[in-house]
Amino acid sequence: MLLVGYKTEIFRPEQNPEFESLHCIAHLEQDISDVLPYLNSLLGGFDYLKDPPALILKSRGRLITLHPRKIAINALKDKDEAEKILRWLMAEINTAWEKRHEIEPRFEGLPRPGILEILRWLPRTNCRKCNAPTCLVFATRLAEGVKIAADCPELSNEARKGLEDYLSRYHLED
Repeated sequence: MLLVGYKTEIFRPEQNPEFESLHCIAHLEQDISDVLPYLNSLLGGFDYLKDPPALILKSRGRLITLHPRKIAINALKDKDEAEKILRWLMAEINTAWEKRHEIEPRFEGLPRPGILEILRWLPRTNCRKCNAPTCLVFATRLAEGVKIAADCPELSNEARKGLEDYLSRYHLED
């Protein structure tokens, strides 16, 4: 077993204290640097950084970043959701560590979708109903995995389906 425990810190983002969602930082009792490339292979990491080592995962519109001694999770509903995700990650970390001899490590992230290709599907009205200042900013957030197609209330059903199909090639729509 590689990861035995962690301590959590739950908070609202300082720059946007009116946000309803919470953020979590889990301070790890053990260094998980060595397992990150194996986790990247197993979980399909959105991005992988070599120096310093970090693995970024995307799940249901939130980003989860694993560092050697901490895990950061954004856009949480409550503390229970944070604990559920952390327990799942702890199990995945320990499983990957135990089976590392059977796993081919991966040292790069997934291919990225094109921002201009995403923008082609969007209404390009800059309506701000998605809380982004422009459709280009929204497209960038979609490409980063921070937003999902359903976050654009102006998309037609046909455009939403096309955009979701395009993003699914990059594992950006759950």
